[in-house]
Amino acid sequence: MKIATWNVNSVNARLETVLRWFEAERPDVACLQEIKCVDEKFPAEAFERLGYNVVVHGQKTYNGVALLSRTPLEDVRRGLPGDDADEQARYLEAVISGPRPVRVASIYLPNGNPLGTDKFTYKLAWFARLAAHAKDLLALEEPLALAGDYNVIPGPDDVYDPAAWTGDALFQPESRAAYRTLQWLGLTDAYAAIDGAPAGYTFWDYQAGAWPRNHGIRIDHILLSPLAADALRAFTIHRDTRGWEKPSDHVPVVAEIEL
Repeated sequence: MKIATWNVNSVNARLETVLRWFEAERPDVACLQEIKCVDEKFPAEAFERLGYNVVVHGQKTYNGVALLSRTPLEDVRRGLPGDDADEQARYLEAVISGPRPVRVASIYLPNGNPLGTDKFTYKLAWFARLAAHAKDLLALEEPLALAGDYNVIPGPDDVYDPAAWTGDALFQPESRAAYRTLQWLGLTDAYAAIDGAPAGYTFWDYQAGAWPRNHGIRIDHILLSPLAADALRAFTIHRDTRGWEKPSDHVPVVAEIEL
């Protein structure tokens, strides 16, 4: 099973690019973030023609997540538990049906900038809610993948110039500690397990020639439960898509598990 995650930075604005990748790579499951549309505006038919079942948790103009699967999606959860007042569409979870069902979540964690504002407080609170929910999911003892744009640079090897990011919410000690807290629950960073080499970037800003200069960061992650991690066979960063016409500033990453 190939599980992909991709922050597409507006699915309708980049639909041709996104479909081009789907047609070439044909992941079994895909988690999309920053779709930037309400549910009714998501181009579901385009993906259904490629053989995907689609569930969406959208929001007008901002945020929004989607799950696409070649097999039916069951036990769908829209929204992260822990704060009924939170209206931001950042979490979508479902069980991917099949001979060995897998629970998958599409995650768009808050950016948190600028520091010293409610946005950073919200980021850390959201992280704490995610950890609490992940703990509950791990208690189910089933294959689980928490995939998405975490807006966290885990360590110095995951950024082209650590000093340039010391004032950014993505690289704060608190953000990195929250990511480690998730892992310590019993989750495995799929990239670190398969490769772990420095400069495994997944994002290059549109500004200042970041892409041609390879000034990237690694913020798109797939965290796996023990049963899924034991079945992990490959992990691929599809960095070539960043050089396509009208690209997202993120690229797809794919974990392959064999259950």
